Amino acid sequence: MIVASNLTKRFSIATGVKTAVNSLSFTVQPGEVYGLLGPNGAGKTTTLRMVMGLLQPDEGEVLIDGIRSDSASQSVLSKLGMISTNDGVYPWLSVREMLVYFADLYGVPLRDAQKRLVELAGLLGIETFLDQRCSTLSTGQRQRVILARGLMHDPPVMLLDEPTRGLDIVGSRTTFEYIDLLRSQGKAVLLSTHRLDEAERLCDRFGLLHCGALRYEGSLSQLQSQTGREHLVDMFLELLDQRSARSEMDASRKAMSDSLEGLD
Repeated sequence: MIVASNLTKRFSIATGVKTAVNSLSFTVQPGEVYGLLGPNGAGKTTTLRMVMGLLQPDEGEVLIDGIRSDSASQSVLSKLGMISTNDGVYPWLSVREMLVYFADLYGVPLRDAQKRLVELAGLLGIETFLDQRCSTLSTGQRQRVILARGLMHDPPVMLLDEPTRGLDIVGSRTTFEYIDLLRSQGKAVLLSTHRLDEAERLCDRFGLLHCGALRYEGSLSQLQSQTGREHLVDMFLELLDQRSARSEMDASRKAMSDSLEGLD
């Protein structure tokens, strides 16, 4: 499972310091799909990097099955699987070679990797092209191979970063089926996306990020009760409207302050 406690990350920028993630806490239980949702710039990718241990939080911590993610230990890495639309394949390796290679990177014994390969090939429908070079795969075949790669070491925790970005309807359906598979296998799944309509279909609980802070959290029915809105899109539009109104108010206050200073 995943336990994130008071995660905070700041970056130095030209105009000062930007807080990308601000005191963020959430948990993801085994067999649960948790949607970390928000528009671009909300802090989703920064949060994922801290969960993976690639980025050191300024404050707070992430525990993966009870182990700090920033410990950089093999025991943490072995518990995590990652899927992103930025992932690729090794064109000159066959599908079989590539999947066994990735299992080896995680320390999976060859015999276990071969057994795992057969199991995943059946589950994801890649048996017929296991011995094809990856360079010859269609887009849909390549996607299935990437999905299989994330499970070769059988991690208890899966991180999915915008997994349907750039995919057509068929490719998105494959990803939906994959997430159902992860849930049925008892994986703790953290899904980061700005595709709110898809998230409603896929997630058991949601964390709505805005400007690096967790504004709402819960099941869809709980969020509907908290916000008075039926759909996630409407909830976020309201948050954006609130931000715009605050920005206009701040600008108005500054203008009034400047005017008063001019009178002095």
